[in-house]
Amino acid sequence: MIRTRGARGGAGTAAPRLADIAAQSGVSEATVSRVLNAKPGVSAATRTRVLAALDVLGYERPVRLRRRSAGLIGLVVPELTNPIFPAFAQVVEQTLAGHGYTPLLCAKQPGGATEDELVEQLEERGVDGIVFLSGLHADTSADPARYVELAARGVPFVLINGYNERVAAPFVSPDDRMAAAMAVRHLADLGHELIGLAVGPVRYVPSRRKTEGFLEAAGPGAEQYVRHTLFSVEGGHAAAAELIDAGCTGIVCGSDMMALGVIRAARERGLEVPGDVSVVGYDDSPLIAFTDPPLTTVRQPVQAMASAAVGALVEEIRGNPVPSTEYVFQPELVVRGSTARLSC
Repeated sequence: MIRTRGARGGAGTAAPRLADIAAQSGVSEATVSRVLNAKPGVSAATRTRVLAALDVLGYERPVRLRRRSAGLIGLVVPELTNPIFPAFAQVVEQTLAGHGYTPLLCAKQPGGATEDELVEQLEERGVDGIVFLSGLHADTSADPARYVELAARGVPFVLINGYNERVAAPFVSPDDRMAAAMAVRHLADLGHELIGLAVGPVRYVPSRRKTEGFLEAAGPGAEQYVRHTLFSVEGGHAAAAELIDAGCTGIVCGSDMMALGVIRAARERGLEVPGDVSVVGYDDSPLIAFTDPPLTTVRQPVQAMASAAVGALVEEIRGNPVPSTEYVFQPELVVRGSTARLSC
């Protein structure tokens, strides 16, 4: 028997409609029958089409066809309000599912559980490994001993966006130095001479690297146009107030959220973006192309980074050690409507 889901008027049981499933999947009823009864002689691609047809038609898969989880994997993220973190989480979870693992998402909240407490809870649930995204490994003021101790307890893990040479584990990062330099060169090519940087707190590795890339590309004297602030709309707004008053006509931001704050600050001063001030974000978060104006930004290679991180973790879990090094991925400049040639 195949159980139908709520889309068909509530859960219930119904006889397999082989004809419907065959029509939906584009195969014969005999092939559908072989798939539903877990018989051999059907290609993987055909089997996937039949199972997809079951899902589309609202049938639950027979128990014998449901994939058993290979285990639990924890995913620790700093928050979910910044859309780049849900974007990462979605790709990580999809990739884990492709390897047969069930993800457990843990998001830190102000006043809620700390990263250490979340890790303790994940270990209590017997996870096979943990993915850390922009965690304490990215904070140079945090004690890296927590990760050394985690490794000593035999828990495989991988770290995204951040690096600490004292931690022996695979790291996956974008090239933040290149990203900032790329943004500066883009603005310089448009005729902007005074370019500022609005970036997060200096204690974070990505902030330091973006600052280094910015200073290298912007040249002597650029230090006075760097503002370290919060990785948020409010942080970008505060930094922009100072940078615009200092005469900057182009502003590079450490995140898309910061860039939105910069645009808001410019408009509050009666300035147009990009007519008077050009703004470059960082991340290329979902929906950022639909802002007003559409945001020029440096895209993090989320798909490639997340896939690499999961792949490394799965290899570790399977007992195939992965080199404890940092795997750096190249970002991409996406030019949209928030940057333009500086008018004379």
